[in-house]
Amino acid sequence: MDWSDEGFVLGSRPHGEGAAVVQLLTAEHGRHAGLLHGATSRSKRGLTEPGTRVQATWRARLAEHLGTYGLEVERSYAAGLMDDPLRLAGLSAVCSMAELALPEREPHRALFEGLSALLDAMAVDDEADVWPGIYVRWELGLLTELGFGLDLNSCAATGRNDMLAYVSPRSGRAVSLSAGEAYRDKLLTLPGFLVGQGRADSQGVRDGLRLTGYFLQQHVFGPLDRPLPAARERLGAQLGEGGSLGRIHDGQ
Repeated sequence: MDWSDEGFVLGSRPHGEGAAVVQLLTAEHGRHAGLLHGATSRSKRGLTEPGTRVQATWRARLAEHLGTYGLEVERSYAAGLMDDPLRLAGLSAVCSMAELALPEREPHRALFEGLSALLDAMAVDDEADVWPGIYVRWELGLLTELGFGLDLNSCAATGRNDMLAYVSPRSGRAVSLSAGEAYRDKLLTLPGFLVGQGRADSQGVRDGLRLTGYFLQQHVFGPLDRPLPAARERLGAQLGEGGSLGRIHDGQ
């Protein structure tokens, strides 16, 4: 059997002599592995860089087999980000999260489209970076796709949707500023850009990463007795450092 699909390379590992097992996030077949022969050759080395968009053909005798890939590069993102360590960290983080959090061979078209939008935003070099906010939204979508979506539509205490400022770590529901003020030390901050209140500034991105990171650890990685992927931890550390978000202007 065989299929063709578009996908993004998430990662690869050596297999045998000169080959590699490549993990893709595909549009219609989800996270899917396959064997790429000659992966270490000069002509194919760029095919296995995380974030590379490819046209993939997969073939196997039976559906449950590993199968083999034929890959053609459509766009390589990593090469254009080499001079920007923060964007490279973002690319590494999103690919690691998709590879380690998503179940194999389950379609997640929304995450595929979100990854495409994120990498396109990373590739734009302008005065104000917007990609960190898109990254936070991608992780929020990851939680939703895995069945752990947060309810940010209305306050858990009042049922209203004005001045939402916190999220309950127990229920994953939003809490308004007035209802949550007395318990603010026990609640997670809800950045306004996630509920339509302005755009993602530097503090909002940091709060967003803490929010999604908490629930990803609680519901996805914690039950597997794993921490968040190291690449995700590095991104969080870099985004939290003074000056790292210098081009994400307040109010952007």
